[in-house]
Amino acid sequence: MLLPELQLDWSRDVIRRLICAGALGLAACAAQAGQYDAIMRSYVETEVRRWASDPLLVAAVSTQNAVTEGYDQAQIDALEAQWAAQAGQSDQPLIAQVTTGPAAEFLRQQVTASGGILAEVILMDARGLNVASSGETSDYWQGEEAKYLETYPNGPGAMHFGEVEFDESVQGYVGQVSFSFVAPDSGQVIGAITVGLNAEMLF
Repeated sequence: MLLPELQLDWSRDVIRRLICAGALGLAACAAQAGQYDAIMRSYVETEVRRWASDPLLVAAVSTQNAVTEGYDQAQIDALEAQWAAQAGQSDQPLIAQVTTGPAAEFLRQQVTASGGILAEVILMDARGLNVASSGETSDYWQGEEAKYLETYPNGPGAMHFGEVEFDESVQGYVGQVSFSFVAPDSGQVIGAITVGLNAEMLF
């Protein structure tokens, strides 16, 4: 008999092999990341962009940009450390700043309205710091990650596709798609946004 943890690993490996083989109608294999970008791009363009430029979100990013534009790396690192220290604690002032409030509630509404396709949404400012998210993220600063580096600095229309990987929180395969967040009035990039897509509901 396999040990519980080995059984779990074996089960995931079997599921992944079936998925990659197309037996479940889904080829969302991490090793083939990028092959299905077109389908995820289509969902983002037709569904996500309908609400991604909502004035509520634009105002939230613009307001935070006015505060964080002068932050140096030491200040960003200090905030990142605060976020990590607050994870799992009852008192979470910094985390609550991102996961509560009108913008965060708006993002959660989009996740709910998607019927399970959206697993998460993260909205970032011009420095790559979280502005609002549909749930708690593992870190506060995304500025050193591809979701920010491949979008915000590259102007309007920039998009980045992460690998499709098994996500424990949704018990399914999730692919992250990130794109530059543009203020409609000015046409300028003011931040970035990342959505986690439940791949098994798209393919």
